[in-house]
Amino acid sequence: MFVITADQIDSRNDRDRAGEMIAQLTADLGHAFSLPADQTSGDEIQILMPTARAALTTILALHRSGFWSIGLGVGSVRTPLPAATRQATGEAFIAARTAVTRAKKTDARFALSLRTSVPDAVAATDTAPDAATSSALLNVVEVEALVAMLLLLRQRRSVEGWEATDLLEQGLPQVEIAAILGISTAAVSQRVKSALWRVDEAARPALVRLLENLDRATSETDPAE
Repeated sequence: MFVITADQIDSRNDRDRAGEMIAQLTADLGHAFSLPADQTSGDEIQILMPTARAALTTILALHRSGFWSIGLGVGSVRTPLPAATRQATGEAFIAARTAVTRAKKTDARFALSLRTSVPDAVAATDTAPDAATSSALLNVVEVEALVAMLLLLRQRRSVEGWEATDLLEQGLPQVEIAAILGISTAAVSQRVKSALWRVDEAARPALVRLLENLDRATSETDPAE
């Protein structure tokens, strides 16, 4: 299971943005959440989801807004699930808490933590990401670095680049995008190229598979509940 804990950046000097962020995520991704997204302590958001795809898409949405430090925890969750996310517990929640604390000090404002109830399966410290021991998998340090690279790439995208790539994401052809934006098809192509959208598009499925591998590692090491 995947848990995201997101803490608002510089909340003391800004309004509370948790409610509107939860509303946006619920409208776009709520169907993929195990429980409704919750506002927990003050300006903090907590989300529980069963799939790596939903986790990565949620991370991208939070990061794009520019207002959140994002911690992703991977691990088990106690079942049966309660009625609200803030009432749920488990290793994934502990991992997410560790991750968001560290995310505040990273360039991408993102960190990843994996936690299992089997002590030998994971090495964890307060200053470094957790690391899965299986030699067959990229460990957590490496997966976190790859996600961070994608986030930093997207952070450099211009407003014009987002206009074009958002329409591409909807499946529109470049000719139609040009008409909507009132620019030439060549200008659309240049915006897409500058936005590195093809790199972004190719990286996301690979990152989903890596996150799935980490989740599988925790389910294989954790005893049945």
